[in-house]
Amino acid sequence: MPKALSNIPRWQQTLIVLFFSQMATAVGFSSIFPFLPLYVKSLGSSSGMSVELLSGLVFSAQAFTMMLASPVWGWLADRYGRKLMVVRASFGGSIVLLLMAFAQSAEQLVALRALQGLVSGTVAANSALLASQVPRERMGYAMGMLQVGLGAGVAFGPLLGGIVADTFGYASAFYVTAAMLFLAGVVVFIGVKEDFHPEISEERRGRGVLAYWSQLLNSPGVKIAYSLRFLTQLARNMLAPILPLFVVELMVDAGRVNSFTGLLIGARAAATTVSAMFLGRFADRVGHRKVAAVSAILAGVFYIPQSLVTAEWQILILSILVGLALGGVIPTLSAILARYTDSGAEGAVFGLDTSIRSGARSIAPLLGSWIALTWDLRGTFVVTGLVLLVTGLAARLFLPEPTHPRKPSVPRPHPSNL
Repeated sequence: MPKALSNIPRWQQTLIVLFFSQMATAVGFSSIFPFLPLYVKSLGSSSGMSVELLSGLVFSAQAFTMMLASPVWGWLADRYGRKLMVVRASFGGSIVLLLMAFAQSAEQLVALRALQGLVSGTVAANSALLASQVPRERMGYAMGMLQVGLGAGVAFGPLLGGIVADTFGYASAFYVTAAMLFLAGVVVFIGVKEDFHPEISEERRGRGVLAYWSQLLNSPGVKIAYSLRFLTQLARNMLAPILPLFVVELMVDAGRVNSFTGLLIGARAAATTVSAMFLGRFADRVGHRKVAAVSAILAGVFYIPQSLVTAEWQILILSILVGLALGGVIPTLSAILARYTDSGAEGAVFGLDTSIRSGARSIAPLLGSWIALTWDLRGTFVVTGLVLLVTGLAARLFLPEPTHPRKPSVPRPHPSNL
């Protein structure tokens, strides 16, 4: 550990390291998003499947397998260590991303994306490791800073990936991505110290993984918190397939569609990143439930008018306002989940959290496309706004506010007793 970090509390040291690790992995993973469909097209199909179908599968396959694998990795994290899971996800993702540069067909790329979902999961692993060390009263601030790292990476990654792909080719972008993930794994391996002692009661130790998850879901407030996470993630991804099409309707110069769509996404991500840093800390003082509820309602309020915009600047301003509001939802729900559950269960908590996010991410584009086809493009903004309004109202009405720090399921063993 560098001397500059040696005089600050352990949890702050961990936060600093994980902040940079989260940012590096976010840059790496998001850098391939802009050109994946084009890479699919360049590889071609070896089985005669359509490019459109394979382009959809290259995104949904990763989300689906991550949905299945994340709870298992989380369960293992609570037994063998959260740092181990972060390093495993970073190095595993690095290897799989490197292999994608050598894919010979679109079907191989889809298979590798599915494998990526099985072996990666850095966001959940980072959240679990951080939650296991942060004081409960600073949880909102810590999760907010982790969201800042994620948002900064997602905002910068697509730009980096597009430049590398245009300049050196698609394969080079995968080399850069693999290097970023490998670097993140090395940083955590060297920079984070974890004195891991499983905090699992004898009853839980003797039960299987399904019983373990069942006990977790029966903790007060956990089911509604996961439900709100699902709705939030659903709303955030419903517009993905129709946003470029909607931008075309607004713009006179169709040649700027891709750049303006990227600006919309990047501006919203940047706004979320900035507000998460402040609203996470604010929620520690006034209550996570209140901040999550008000922020979700405001996000819904800012989404609905986007169905009425007639100019580019109007949707840009509203997108930024949506991003600012979402910065109060994402980290506070993470903090709420950490405070609702027992110490020692962080891996399972955030493993299930990632599974639920991935499930929403896999069906949201399909739902958004269906709404656009049965109603119209503008109707998708209305439905997205309504989902967030329901999310905010449900948070206000049904989420219990944690009033005291959670307790470990059993006392930590003292090193002298081991």
